[in-house]
Amino acid sequence: MISVIFVCLGNICRSPMAELIFKNMVKERGLEGSFLISSFGTSDCEEGNRIYPPAKRMLESRNVKGDHVAKQLSLKDVINADYVLVMDSGNLFDVLRLTGGKFGEKVLKLCSFTANPRDVADPWYTRDFNRAYEDIFDGCNCFLNYLTETRRV
Repeated sequence: MISVIFVCLGNICRSPMAELIFKNMVKERGLEGSFLISSFGTSDCEEGNRIYPPAKRMLESRNVKGDHVAKQLSLKDVINADYVLVMDSGNLFDVLRLTGGKFGEKVLKLCSFTANPRDVADPWYTRDFNRAYEDIFDGCNCFLNYLTETRRV
């Protein structure tokens, strides 16, 4: 079983989008028995809140179903995960600060697996949920391809 967690700041936009997109991809490939997938925020500012409505609408428009309640990332979550995939450089810094610089080998930017490594666009500020979706979809697809090629899931 491969444990994958997605991380952004508040856990109401990008990381739950990534969680649900990745769950959908895994299910489409018949691999749901091989993964534990969740998402967290580095901050507790949105803890207990549901996925942000515009993010949920974007997912539904792409036939990605599911719900989510925001929760804050803990050191234990990082320790127990095989992969901690962050959305941007700020999230990377926050996770490495939380861990005291440990576990860096499993803390990676989601789009580092793509042909165009980048931060996932933050729709909280841009309101461009389509661009965030495209970045996340690309990152998740390339990450899943990486896993199926290297770990034989």
